[in-house]
Amino acid sequence: MILKAIILGIIEGLTEFLPVSSTGHLIIANKYISFTGNFANVFDVVIQVGAILAVMLYFKDKIFPKFEDKRQARRVFRLWYKVVVGFLPAAVLGFLLDDYIEEHFFNPRTVAYALIFGAILLLFAEARLKRIKVDDVDEMTYKDALGVGLFQCLALWPGMSRSASTIIGGLFLGLSREVSAEFSFFLALPTIIGASVLKLFKSGLMFTPYEWLVLFVGTFVSFVVALIVIAAFMSYIKKRKLAPFAYYRIILGIIVLLLL
Repeated sequence: MILKAIILGIIEGLTEFLPVSSTGHLIIANKYISFTGNFANVFDVVIQVGAILAVMLYFKDKIFPKFEDKRQARRVFRLWYKVVVGFLPAAVLGFLLDDYIEEHFFNPRTVAYALIFGAILLLFAEARLKRIKVDDVDEMTYKDALGVGLFQCLALWPGMSRSASTIIGGLFLGLSREVSAEFSFFLALPTIIGASVLKLFKSGLMFTPYEWLVLFVGTFVSFVVALIVIAAFMSYIKKRKLAPFAYYRIILGIIVLLLL
């Protein structure tokens, strides 16, 4: 099971912050490496914490206040207020619908549909990005944050992608690609930590020592891989469009449907 944890940790780290759906990829991978059941469902959520730790390290200067620098501290607190506003819609819906979604949507077929639907939305959002109204996270309003947060609710559909949903929301609202991606990363902090804590406590924390080791290995691998991916993605998004990710989603979705 350690090898499976490493494979899934790599997949999580590669896909968490790209607009391609880490959950969707994990569900598909789980099926083909025969890693399913209650522990697998918990594992898929909890290892996302590794990716979150990578965000915290990469953006440490933007998300942690330096109290000796009052201007920077005020900027950080404003950012966190916006993150809270953006986090609330998906937090409420996720809490209410978690069991229903896990029962009815955690399967390759619904993931494939979500991959294709999300790709179409992403292409449409890219096509509408004619005039950028916000090119710095500091310039975002609370209305912008709430709008992105409402779009994040789409990510409750496994395969839709939390990253894609929030980036699509940002593009529709006139945020630049870079700002949309950055705010998506910041929104991931409470969203994924909250989902992981909820999933752990709903499981009763009844894991064997070996299962705790498997969780640790998957989380550590996802941290290392995600740190590399974040740096590469931020460099990519400054100069290039997101259309290739949409085409990838469509191809993957069609392949999954054909295999089924």
